[in-house]
Amino acid sequence: MYLLDHDDWGSQANRKGFGSGLVKAGELNDQVVALCADLTDSTQISLFAKKFPERYVEVGIAEQNMVTVASGMASMGKIPFTASYAAFSPGRNWEQIKTTICMNDQNVKIIGSHAGLYTGPDGATHQMLEDVALMRVLPNMIVVVPCDSVEAEKATVAIAEYAHPAYLRLARDKSPVITTIKTPFEIGKAYVFAPGQDITIIANGTMTPIALEAAEKLFKDGIDIEVIHSPTVKPLDAATILSSVERTKRVITIEEAQICGGLGGSVSELLSEHSPVPIIRMGVNDSYGQSGTPSELLEYYGLTVKRVMLNAHKLMG
Repeated sequence: MYLLDHDDWGSQANRKGFGSGLVKAGELNDQVVALCADLTDSTQISLFAKKFPERYVEVGIAEQNMVTVASGMASMGKIPFTASYAAFSPGRNWEQIKTTICMNDQNVKIIGSHAGLYTGPDGATHQMLEDVALMRVLPNMIVVVPCDSVEAEKATVAIAEYAHPAYLRLARDKSPVITTIKTPFEIGKAYVFAPGQDITIIANGTMTPIALEAAEKLFKDGIDIEVIHSPTVKPLDAATILSSVERTKRVITIEEAQICGGLGGSVSELLSEHSPVPIIRMGVNDSYGQSGTPSELLEYYGLTVKRVMLNAHKLMG
């Protein structure tokens, strides 16, 4: 069980972990290069640009050109990381990602920062909620949603070593740091962060800490929760999820994104084919974001410990 005491939880934006992870990846492999669409500090790709200025390209506010240039660099043996707000990449350049990167299976890493509700006061235009669904449907693309800055650093190094297209989803604001350097991370693996017998809660990104807090409180109510952290949405760790669900027979998914096509959609597809059980999908349900603090928005969209607990009691009857 990886759950730490709440007093041990610090907080940091997971994009900070990406920045340090990219520097590590660059130190490990001199073929790693970086491109950004005029958002170096915001995406934390600035750390790489300062460390390796000769391996950094500023393309300006031209996201479609950025991924196309990256595809060309990948075809010449480089390992390009492209970074922008998720609202713009993949939001604005999805067609170029599809045709120049995925169709050719080019080794390009798409970093979508400022995704989800943690973008807060920037409002609906910048709160990218559809990116997981958009990227998951692309053949050859993997999708990773780390839960904190420590895991984001590990994920960055891992996708640099993965010789195919990858999408890494990052948040803007701070969130709890619940993992340590010893917590395992591997592309395509999900992890049981808290074992239980009654309900399986599957979460990722900023929602994993909420799932863990809810599990603690539900245990006091006599409901034994198994929390699975699934940082990789694609490929989904079917073995770990099915093994849990075969015992619990009940599932809640929680994500800071649209439930259609995201983690909840992916889990639902898996269970409908292999182990149909009652499932409640928590996330943003067919609506857009709006301005507010992250805590206000999470409350408004029902992504809270209290709502998880209510849904757990509902599943238990």
